[in-house]
Amino acid sequence: MSESPSATALTTDPFDAGAEFDRQVSTLLRLGYPELAGLTEEAFTALVTPLRAAAVAGPPGGAEHRPPTEARVPFLLVITRELVPVEARLGLTTLAGKRRAGFLDRNFPAADLPRFDPIKELEAPAGPAYLLFDVDRGEEFRNLAPAAAMEGMTAQGRLPLTIDEGLAFVTQHPAALASNRCFSLVGSRCGDKRVPALWISQGAPKLGWCWYGNPHTWLGSATAHPVRVGLE
Repeated sequence: MSESPSATALTTDPFDAGAEFDRQVSTLLRLGYPELAGLTEEAFTALVTPLRAAAVAGPPGGAEHRPPTEARVPFLLVITRELVPVEARLGLTTLAGKRRAGFLDRNFPAADLPRFDPIKELEAPAGPAYLLFDVDRGEEFRNLAPAAAMEGMTAQGRLPLTIDEGLAFVTQHPAALASNRCFSLVGSRCGDKRVPALWISQGAPKLGWCWYGNPHTWLGSATAHPVRVGLE
């Protein structure tokens, strides 16, 4: 299996959004995303490259990029299940400095994954890829039920992450998933009280689910800028 992507280095240099976009594309190429999508590397790169200009321009509304930290990053290139299945992408995630592949919780049957769609509030772009801005693992919402976290983030003008977006976060920034700093993905629901979440088990990322009304001291709820930018 490919080596895990390293965490984003924290630096005093000005943030270069173009270079960061190129790094994220290179990470996906190295991990074998084109092959999983049935594309050549050239075709995969051509598919996502139109999003580079939006990444450089910054979040919709004129806000500037925030400098990256382990908990919060300026943007993510999100690959959707339309292009690469969830379990395939999950199996390419690792924790920072670790090699064990991410896996699905035994209580989260693979057959259930297609039932978890983005909630309507997100207005998630249709298609194989899009950009997500100002992404935070939401540790301020630790020990709050996802239901309460939703109220808090919407009051801040932010919205939750989906399964696709959470996988992009851990793929590009493995250090974002850390001990007692795990996160729910309230942006994906299937009509019942389950909420998907990413946490750590056996030294690897695990995709499982918790209840919409249950808090956990080690589990926050990841958030992002409310506007996603899709391919034209």
